[in-house]
Amino acid sequence: MNEEHNTIDSHEKEAVHTETNEHVLAIDEHTNEYTTEAHTEEESSHTHPIYAEQFFGPVTNSLFTSWIAVIIIISIAFAVKRKTRLVPKGVQNFMEMVVEYFLDFFDSITGSRKKSEMFFPFIFTFFVYVLVSNWMGLLPGVGTVGKYVVEEGHEVFVPLLRGGTADLNTTLALAIIAVVASHIIGVISIGVWHHFNKFINIKAIMEIPKKFKEDKLVLMVNPVVVLASLLEIVTEIAKVASLSFRLFGNVFAGEVLLATMSAMLAFGLPLPFMFLEVLVGAVQALVFALLTLSYLTMATEKH
Repeated sequence: MNEEHNTIDSHEKEAVHTETNEHVLAIDEHTNEYTTEAHTEEESSHTHPIYAEQFFGPVTNSLFTSWIAVIIIISIAFAVKRKTRLVPKGVQNFMEMVVEYFLDFFDSITGSRKKSEMFFPFIFTFFVYVLVSNWMGLLPGVGTVGKYVVEEGHEVFVPLLRGGTADLNTTLALAIIAVVASHIIGVISIGVWHHFNKFINIKAIMEIPKKFKEDKLVLMVNPVVVLASLLEIVTEIAKVASLSFRLFGNVFAGEVLLATMSAMLAFGLPLPFMFLEVLVGAVQALVFALLTLSYLTMATEKH
């Protein structure tokens, strides 16, 4: 009986010890989990990613917002066109006033009404698209409604919708279109030969044998002219970088600023900054359009 009793006691002690170890292990696991979560929260930071996130399939949140901007612009254009009359009034009168103002403004850059009228559809479309995309980022829910995801130990806010120009891919595409269009206009206006010589001045090399007898300095001057023309290639790359990063930087900075102000105090505090971003959005759209216009104008002129 004593042996059986001792055996039962040993089994009970082992069971209690096992249960105690499991309980301690559970506490340890819970403690470790809690500690890990706390450590992750300390290391995480609520930041906005500079890249676009997928909305559905290959479509990103900024691309989807860009499509919405295009639909809005096309809808307004068709609505205005449908109401055009021989005697303007209302919206048509306002639009004609805007067009006339921009044409006068473009004349100061192109120096020719003919060039202004030729470039106007392209440049004004750029202006309107960039303006609508900039202002769409200020709408409620755009850039503010989304979810937090953990990436590389950091908590990153991923918005459901994002302004198109707050994505570097969009601004880079616009910049490439603007620069490529300037080259197309250049080829059409002054010809392939003259436009090509702006970047690789073969003409200056071919003139060396002809002018050498009259002017010995041509051996020094023309090679420098050729090297200077090669710098134009670097300038074209700089144009793309300048257009894209200027627009993206200003819009993205405004997005981060509004998010920060809203996190500090959601009511009242972001309002002055929202009015500021409305102004910044208009200015950046105008700057982008005028720089593109200046590139087109320079492309039509011979060196």
